[in-house]
Amino acid sequence: MAQQNYNSDEQIQAKSAGGRARDDQDAAAKSLSEALRVSFVILKIIMIVLVVVFLASGFKTVGSDEQALVLRFGRIRGVGEERVLGPGLHWVFPYPVEEIIRIPVAKKVNLAISSFWYRETTRDLLGEGPKERAPVTETLDPVTDGYCIIPSEMDSGDVTNASGSDYNLVHCKWQLTYKIDDPQLFFRNTYVDLENIPGGQNYADVITQNVTGLLGHIAGDAVVAALVNYTIDDVMFEQVAKVTEHVRKLLQEKLDKIESGIKIVSVQMTDKTWPRQVDAAFQAAIKASQDSQKAISQARTYAEKTLNEAAGPVAEKLFTALHDQNVSQEQEELLWSELAGAAQKRIDEARAYQTEVVETARANADYLRQILPEYRKRPDLVVRQIYWDAIQRILSNADEKFIIQPTEHGRHVQIRVLANRDPTIKPKSEKEK
Repeated sequence: MAQQNYNSDEQIQAKSAGGRARDDQDAAAKSLSEALRVSFVILKIIMIVLVVVFLASGFKTVGSDEQALVLRFGRIRGVGEERVLGPGLHWVFPYPVEEIIRIPVAKKVNLAISSFWYRETTRDLLGEGPKERAPVTETLDPVTDGYCIIPSEMDSGDVTNASGSDYNLVHCKWQLTYKIDDPQLFFRNTYVDLENIPGGQNYADVITQNVTGLLGHIAGDAVVAALVNYTIDDVMFEQVAKVTEHVRKLLQEKLDKIESGIKIVSVQMTDKTWPRQVDAAFQAAIKASQDSQKAISQARTYAEKTLNEAAGPVAEKLFTALHDQNVSQEQEELLWSELAGAAQKRIDEARAYQTEVVETARANADYLRQILPEYRKRPDLVVRQIYWDAIQRILSNADEKFIIQPTEHGRHVQIRVLANRDPTIKPKSEKEK
């Protein structure tokens, strides 16, 4: 009996322990399930956040002075004008699907070209202290000194007609200003190392560094090709603007030919000089040229002044017309009517004298015509009256009169006149004034 009770207690305890074990397993399963559910929710949230962040990273801003191209797996996305993105906010598929390339189209970059300049010292290049030029050698060194060859004389501005084989050397510095005009052509045909851009470096700076070499070489070719069409006087003094425009035009043509997408805004010749080895000869030549131009200018001024004083502005035209058989009489008369100066004065005086002579002759003829009937009746009386009228006119204009009576038997009469008379006695002509 006692044994049975003992066995019953053990069974009850075993059942109780089994129940507690099952309860513990159920609680653990529930905890694991809850943990998995929470982890899955967190994972979904993380994935959603990552997707949002991934998509948000596709928003790109293009600056007001930029245009952009979108590369999809390395190729430009879009067709036609849609390929280029203007300023503003844009969305593209994040890298590595798509990549946006910003190109500064409004930025103007200055590029100095000094390959045609002579060698200078470091202090001279840095502009420190007083001007210190490199020592001048007896001859130009083509290894260290840059220069450009130009003909000494030109015929009709054609290098093929350059007289003789005499050429001059000139040193010159240039500065060109350019900008990117077509982003597509620039990206496609102009080399820019996009893969090796250092961290934090501006893409515009990378463009400038990569394009400098290309533009330097093309600009050098344009300068050489342009300057052979001009003399040293043209380059140094007379046609500087024309020379720079010629260089700009050739440079732009070369860039357009390779479809670079670059536009040359301006080209300037910042400095120019002849070889230092022949400075004295050039200075003497310049002085001689200046003296020659001065003499020519003075001669032209004197000629113009003489012509204006002689006949006025129409003098040269009239001279040409008088020697041109194709000029009509009406045209000559018109030019004569425009005559001025001393020639016109002489013509006016001649015409006045002509008029005076004609009128005097006409008056005399009328007078003689009036007295002709009386002369035919009494010729001696008319002649005597004419004589006394003439004597009266002569004596009325004389300041002093000396009347000499004729002598008898032809004897000579001696007359003495005092030369240094009283100066207070004024002639009649002065009294009338």
